[in-house]
Amino acid sequence: MIIHLATDHAGFLHKEAVKAYLLEKEYTVVDHGARELVESDDYPDFITPCATAVAADSTSVGIIFGGSGQGEAMVANRVKGVRATVYYGGSIEIISLSREHNNANVLSIGARFVTVAETKKILDLWLSTAFSEDPKHIRRINKF
Repeated sequence: MIIHLATDHAGFLHKEAVKAYLLEKEYTVVDHGARELVESDDYPDFITPCATAVAADSTSVGIIFGGSGQGEAMVANRVKGVRATVYYGGSIEIISLSREHNNANVLSIGARFVTVAETKKILDLWLSTAFSEDPKHIRRINKF
């Protein structure tokens, strides 16, 4: 599985830690930036190429980071074929449901609200959870 990563300055340290973690687990990782911490950068510049790459390869997923993860998910969801979900704390059940029911292919993390350790835990859950293939969920996704 190829995992595409992207962030702006707000999630930069999270992305770097997650990138090392995923490489340790022997995932193939493509880093779409930011490649350095620049406070004035703009998240669409990194999120759009990441989302486009995920949409072009149905076997890949994306993990994106921002302060809240909200704007990043909004940008990603503008790309046809992307189903981005946001996590910035709370019940981790939302992580498994995003995969089981919505077949989310991009996970947007609110780095100001979730620690790196929590992020690793939810990534393990998200990456190991499969889409249910339930006809009602397929029908709903097809209406996107």
